[in-house]
Amino acid sequence: YRISYATARPLSQESCYYTLDNGATLWPAAPIWNQFQPSRPQRVQLNYTLLGDHFQGYDHAIRVNRVDTILTKMPVDDQGEKNDSVFGADAVEVSDIWIGDGFLNIIFRISLSGQFKHAVNLLHNKAEGADPYRLEFRHNAFGDKNQYKSYGMVAFDLSEIDTNEADVDLIVKIKTFDGEKDYKMKYNSGKNLGLQPKLHQELKDDKNSVQILE
Repeated sequence: YRISYATARPLSQESCYYTLDNGATLWPAAPIWNQFQPSRPQRVQLNYTLLGDHFQGYDHAIRVNRVDTILTKMPVDDQGEKNDSVFGADAVEVSDIWIGDGFLNIIFRISLSGQFKHAVNLLHNKAEGADPYRLEFRHNAFGDKNQYKSYGMVAFDLSEIDTNEADVDLIVKIKTFDGEKDYKMKYNSGKNLGLQPKLHQELKDDKNSVQILE
């Protein structure tokens, strides 16, 4: 079996297929785990077994062994001076960040007590004159105490950010425990293709290069 980050894409109220970050399409021909049905494109961690290639228009037929959903959100409007109060200004540790299948994916660590839910958002400034390819990741701990660190993951749908089929530098500002950093990645809305993180060795040659701007 394999475990990959993927996007579950609904075909109807009763069926969906999966796309990998390298563009491959997967058809669940033998879904052992069949309780998951997304209502919109949903990022997941997919445990699957390859059954065959070139199946009814899809790159691979698979058996779905398990599906774990990943928090999947749209960017929200930047609110300027209200950002700290609305979206928080708490730090995170970035473990991995990449663009894959039209989504910005972030694996991070946060400090928490385990008693309160935290919130994460991606701010997009749509005001006239603003750079449409500069985004900001925000974490709101809601005053939670720092007792231990835990991992989290979120994916943001980038479909509203149109690059007119050109390659652009997408820059994401993130407040880390070491200060604010800008993460720069190549993005092209016309290709909608990205690259798997180094965790998944079967697609290791598709890793996006990520540049941290001090």
